Amino acid sequence: MAWRGSTNVSDRIFACLPYLLPLIEVFIFSKFLLTQFPVLQLLFLPLMPLISLYYSISFAGLIIFFALWLLVVRNEKISHFIRFNTMQAILLDIVIFLCSILTGILGQIPSSGFAIETLYSTIFIGIVAAVAYSVVQSLLGRYAEIPAISDAVYMQVR
Repeated sequence: MAWRGSTNVSDRIFACLPYLLPLIEVFIFSKFLLTQFPVLQLLFLPLMPLISLYYSISFAGLIIFFALWLLVVRNEKISHFIRFNTMQAILLDIVIFLCSILTGILGQIPSSGFAIETLYSTIFIGIVAAVAYSVVQSLLGRYAEIPAISDAVYMQVR
């Protein structure tokens, strides 16, 4: 839904970049799925240098999170399309954080191995699907509508 104006090619590309944050963050949930299906590792091979750099820097996630929030989402000089997609990527990252808390709590329950593996794989597939959908919609110049998350984004981005 491009009702806030038309988007040019550079806006579409810049709108896709923030989705690297949730894609890198959710990679920690991929360990069970990628060991069962090693062919899927080829899809994430181009991201491996970025993932290793991200996890080698202390507080990289927190720094990137606040940089995106303060420098992009709150900057009204940047187009609404880019700010919307940046805020949506941030909210997906918050969902990943909340899921990591949940899995940490569930991991304390004895003999919950299969449930944890299933939950990890579900979180990973869900976030990757949401990111893929959002990136495709952004490249097409459309607003990616993810239930509940997009509603929260519209409340934050003026």
